[in-house]
Amino acid sequence: MSVRIDLLRPVTDEDLLKLSERNPGYQFERTADGRLVVSPTGMEGGRRSAEVVGQLREWNTRTGRGVVFDSSAGFRLPDGSLLSPDAAWASRERWRALSSEQRETFGPFCPDVVFEVRSSTQTPDELREKLRVYLKNGARVAVLVDPYARAVEVYRPGRAPEVHRDPQRVSLDPELPGFELDLRPVFEA
Repeated sequence: MSVRIDLLRPVTDEDLLKLSERNPGYQFERTADGRLVVSPTGMEGGRRSAEVVGQLREWNTRTGRGVVFDSSAGFRLPDGSLLSPDAAWASRERWRALSSEQRETFGPFCPDVVFEVRSSTQTPDELREKLRVYLKNGARVAVLVDPYARAVEVYRPGRAPEVHRDPQRVSLDPELPGFELDLRPVFEA
């Protein structure tokens, strides 16, 4: 389970950078109210997330539509939270609008598409709440991949979630035209 830590003061961007540098293997995030969230990931969780990032990157290489990020990229959302999705995508136009200095720090926006891949330390409800935060802050689609339930939940603003049970593939048209997430390598033991 993720650990939420209430500190004497809100966690700054600089604090998060220092914590990440000093504690490899842990993912540090900040909620909108300044609390620190720590989520360790084991090898199986890292493997599954890498599979999703790899598929997204392959699609993006073919289409050239945007930029792909892994879980080491943090995004400073409009509500003040700083989150790091397991995989994310932003349009090429949004990337090009950033200065070189902005590209070297936390992203000053919410990605267009985010993926959260459940690990053994996370509950589905924790991740659903995180997906709602992304949507409230501008994500066009947010995806929960739950290998333990063999399910995928796709969230879009103003719509009920699409729940796919034991799917082999899930399409993310129209946000990612032609992209289909192949779940077989993600769900395999």
